[in-house]
Amino acid sequence: MSAASKVIANPSLLRAAATHVRSSSLPPSIAASAAAHLSSAPSAGGGVHALPDLPYDYAALAPSVSAETMELHHSKHHNAYVTNLNVALEKLDAAVGAGDVGTIVGLEGALKFNGGGHLNHSLFWTNLAPKGASEFPTSGPLADAVKARFGGYDAMVAEVSAKTVAVQGSGWGWLGYDAATGRIEVATRPNQDPLEATTGLVPLLGIDVWEHAYYVDYRNVRPAYVKGVWDVVNWKEVEERLATAQAK
Repeated sequence: MSAASKVIANPSLLRAAATHVRSSSLPPSIAASAAAHLSSAPSAGGGVHALPDLPYDYAALAPSVSAETMELHHSKHHNAYVTNLNVALEKLDAAVGAGDVGTIVGLEGALKFNGGGHLNHSLFWTNLAPKGASEFPTSGPLADAVKARFGGYDAMVAEVSAKTVAVQGSGWGWLGYDAATGRIEVATRPNQDPLEATTGLVPLLGIDVWEHAYYVDYRNVRPAYVKGVWDVVNWKEVEERLATAQAK
């Protein structure tokens, strides 16, 4: 049985382990993180995270993103994050049960990287839609928020694109909602760092600028890839995320 399909633990046991971590003598930040990871195990599917199906065919986003890139990105790269997240959670579950504080702390990097990779990509796929399937709204909460923060759609695209292209190495460009100010903001994160957990911004739109997201189609010309992504953004999904965040 592969690591991706292996049942790591009963979800009720993971939740019990999470409770144990919260009541342990671990530093508060580490205890909270471990508890959150253990509690995040899905209640269905034997308590393991699974690679989500795409809401469209691999070829649906061409020519902005080719079928070859989509298949590699989804079935290989995202699947690797899911597999490694499940492995890390299995180790964390065992370490909590054994009271092995050193191992619990040592797993934090793998959980953040692979958990972030799974979270970011799960959001990214629903960020996208075939060209022409979703247009930027001319009115409503998203149009209002963009006008208030950027002055208009073109200015938003310019700022998000510039900051996303400028990410050093691998990472993500984001449009996020700041609950404290009620405004949308632009942010970038390195590697697979999840936006909300590391900045407090609620993710609305993410652009993956790891080279595996575009090298087949654009080689190392990141600006051309980012420009192409704007043609396949699912604005309905982005606006729904904004409305949900504003309602909280």
